[in-house]
Amino acid sequence: MAISKDKKREIVAKLNDAFSEASAVTFVGFTKLTVAVSSKMRKDLALAGVQLYVAKKTLIRKALETQGYTGTLPELPGEVAVAWTSTDVTAPSRGVYEFGKKLKGMLTLLGGVFDGAFVDAAQMTAIATIPPMPVLRGMFVNVLNSPIQGFVVALDKIREQKA
Repeated sequence: MAISKDKKREIVAKLNDAFSEASAVTFVGFTKLTVAVSSKMRKDLALAGVQLYVAKKTLIRKALETQGYTGTLPELPGEVAVAWTSTDVTAPSRGVYEFGKKLKGMLTLLGGVFDGAFVDAAQMTAIATIPPMPVLRGMFVNVLNSPIQGFVVALDKIREQKA
């Protein structure tokens, strides 16, 4: 069924608003998803602050043209959804990547927008594997703590030898 011009303008306006507020955008390819699975995915992504929207590729392209992103728009084969967030830049790709591992072949990363430029699927997969910020902070604290901990262990061994 064809979409009216007013509805198309409404969808492009919604996508423009989403892209202008987004810190990162992920293009999601999907096929054969059931309503139950897609609803669960939307709910879980929403808990992470990620919004997901399915639209026609031509309308997505039209909305992206107005944003002024650098680079080349990646190929968008098949059915496409857009995931975005205004908070954690890795959250959309990480959320979709995690669901894609569970739903082999039904959900894929097609590319996205990161740091104001289009990126391809391989780069979005690399971004998706970056741990969330709290985990990165914990890893950093561990790196800072490691030499101190080693020094304390060495001092304790010296104390044991003297006693």
